[in-house]
Amino acid sequence: MKLEEEIKQKKFKDEFQKLALNIMFTGNWLSNQSIKSFKPFGISPQQYNVLRILKGQYPQAISVNSITERMLDKNSNASRLVDKLVVKKLVERAVCEKDRRQVDVAITQNGIDLLEEMKDIVESSNIQFSKKITKEEAKIMNEILDKLRE
Repeated sequence: MKLEEEIKQKKFKDEFQKLALNIMFTGNWLSNQSIKSFKPFGISPQQYNVLRILKGQYPQAISVNSITERMLDKNSNASRLVDKLVVKKLVERAVCEKDRRQVDVAITQNGIDLLEEMKDIVESSNIQFSKKITKEEAKIMNEILDKLRE
């Protein structure tokens, strides 16, 4: 559905204003889709992001600061997210042996198992993209979005 129909607005100042609104609207739409998809698994998209970061480091642990640097949502409180994942037994915290002030975090086998269980849900959203746009269109969109953040 077109942005105009989605937000019930017929005119925009210009194409750049429409683009900015379209990016924000689509980002929120994607976020809401993730929330719905992850809800049955009892985690948020931000918690999923932490688990993916930790799985990428597995079997090594990394600091909460390193997690924060890699997060998609830079406004997320990584420490609070880790606390919630510890309670769910999806990650473990340990004091860093080299620097006692630093806390390292590692994914547990339960966390790895959950990511494996969620794999089909995540892949199905990627398949939905491939049904609507071509690989070349995805590449162009990625290049444009990267260019916007330069």
